Formats: sequence, structure tokens, C-alpha cells
Amino acid sequence: MKKNLISVALAGIFALSANIASAEDMFSGAWYVLPGASYMNTDSDLDADNGAGGFIRGGKELSQHWDVQVGASHARANEDTGIAGIGGKYKQTLVGVDALYMFSREKFRPFLLAGIGAARNNIDYSGIPNFDGKNTSLMGNLGLGAQYLFNENFGLQADVRHVWSKADFDNSPAVLGETGKETIGNTYFNLGGILRFGVPAAVVAAPVAAAAVMPEPTPEPAPVVAAPAPVPMPVAEPCKPAFETITVEAEKLFDFDKSNLRESAKTSLDDAAAKLVANPDIELAIVTGHTDRLGSDAYNQALSERRAKQVVTYMVSKGVAESRLQAVGKGESQPVVACDTVKGRKALIECLQPNRRVVINAEKVRETGCK
Repeated sequence: MKKNLISVALAGIFALSANIASAEDMFSGAWYVLPGASYMNTDSDLDADNGAGGFIRGGKELSQHWDVQVGASHARANEDTGIAGIGGKYKQTLVGVDALYMFSREKFRPFLLAGIGAARNNIDYSGIPNFDGKNTSLMGNLGLGAQYLFNENFGLQADVRHVWSKADFDNSPAVLGETGKETIGNTYFNLGGILRFGVPAAVVAAPVAAAAVMPEPTPEPAPVVAAPAPVPMPVAEPCKPAFETITVEAEKLFDFDKSNLRESAKTSLDDAAAKLVANPDIELAIVTGHTDRLGSDAYNQALSERRAKQVVTYMVSKGVAESRLQAVGKGESQPVVACDTVKGRKALIECLQPNRRVVINAEKVRETGCK
């Protein structure tokens, strides 16, 4: 079997991926189409030259670290038996599904892949008795590669993978010494273009129209009436201060794209919990989580709900009755900034920071004499 070149590429990919920072990784949940070309390093048992072919795959970004790709490929190579008068070709067709573990969601995205499917191996060498093997079998492959996105809609993917399947060697033992179905391993180098779609559109905050102000009618002069003698009024006790709305930036409470409270940031919530404990007349405090527009609607909604619930859990641990708290997630639906003209992913993440927030708003029973 020819030397497996996959080990050479492994060292290069891991050296690059070790330097990839994952603190700002994000995914948009996009779909993409991946057409491309292949170079096939054939198994030496096939007695064939190296060959070329093409492929088409469809992909989906499932989560921050996982993609799935489904597709088909075809490659062919000329025979290389070294026997005079022999001709023909070896052909391999693959259909399968691959799982990709993505090390990053920046522009440069190294990954590992593993997949299964079916392989059709066709060995058709003329001049060799009975050497006309066609066989369909299960296929498995392992590999690694990288994507590079030039923008939100277009990029490139390159990978190297080793593919195992079974081929039918049904030739004369006196000629090549092979009989029956044998496991073969071909190594592929693939390069394709990524055409992405389904990327979430930019959210534009709708301007709030100013309410029209109508002039108040001029009141008619009131008749002059003698003022009655002043009656002493009871002095109302001063109202307790209202519980103001508290807004905390998500980065102060959580790591980027995470929902577990930071230990060092829990003190940011201690003041809110203390005020609720000191004001039992506050019936309900609503804790609302918000995210930015990066990522899919469903993912952002779930993240905002998880963050709000984490804040509620912490405030309960500080003595606030759970019945007085309600966790709500608004996802990306209520942005405070749009950042439509910002270019570059890192700059966009920084600009959208005000949208990633947790808001605590309390409703207080109005007391007699309070305005």
C-alpha cells in the first residue's frame, strides 16, 4: 500500500489550530454548498496510477463546534500493472455523511472529520482474464482540513482524508496473485468553494417616532370664590424608595457565549438581591436576558433564557424568595444598537456588546400617599 500522506498534514493543521483563540468563537447556523475537485492517491494493491475527480456536498453549521456534510464524489485513474498490452481504468464513487469538529468559528476554521457511507469500486483492466471487478460496500473515512471564509457568503475548504472500502479482485492468480474482495485505502486531497446561505440578516433597530404633541386648550377663567378656612391635613409617611431597573452587561456575568455565572462577577448581583430582601413589598422582579444578533434566532433565544435562569438561581441563594422572581429570555429581539456599518467579525462583536445584557426590573405595590 502506498505511503499514507495524512500524517504529514496532521502536524501542520494542529500547529495552526493550537494558536486559534476560541474566546470569541461564534456560529451563525448557516447552510452551505461545497463543490470541488479531488486528487486521489490510490492504494498500491489496485495497480493503478494516482487519479483525479470531483465532488459536491451540502453542509450545515449545527453548533459552535460541529458541522455535518452530506454528498457524493467520483474519481478515476489509469491502470499501472506494468504488464505490456494491459489497459483500462479504476473508478471509485463515494456517497456518505461526514461529521466535522470545528476548532474555531473565525475566518480560519481548522477541523477534524469522520464519516461513513457507501463506496462503488470498479476495476476494469482489459487484457487480464476475468479482471472486471465491480463491488459496492460500506465506506469509512477519517481526515482533517480547514475552511477559510473571505466573507459571510463565500469561502474555501481544503481537506485530506483516508477512505476505506472493499474492492473485487477477481483476476487470474497467475497474473497478479490476487483473488476475492479486499479492503483498500485511498487517500484524497480535496479543494472546494463554500457557498453559504441562511446567514442571519443584520438587525436594524426601528426608529421610535416622536408622539405628536397637541396644544392644550386655553382654560376659561374660573369664577372667584372665597377661599375656605384651611383644614389641617394628615402628614403621610414618606414612601420607601422605589426599586430601580438594573442593567448588567453580560460580559461582566458570563464568559462569551456561555451561561454559567463567573465566580468573580457574582458580586454584581448582590446589591439587587439585598434590595429585594429589604423591600418585601416588591411582589415580582423580572430578570430578562438579551443577546446580540450573531448566531441563529433559536440559539440566541435559548442562551438568553439560560442566562436569566442562572441569575434567578443566584439571587434565590442570597435569600430572595423564588416566588418573587421570574426569568425571561428575549434573545436578539430587543437590540439597543444596530452596528450596520461595522466591518469585520471582531469589530462587530465589540460594537454589539450593549445588546448582550441582563435587565432586572421590579414591580412594587404602590403605597397610600405615594405618587
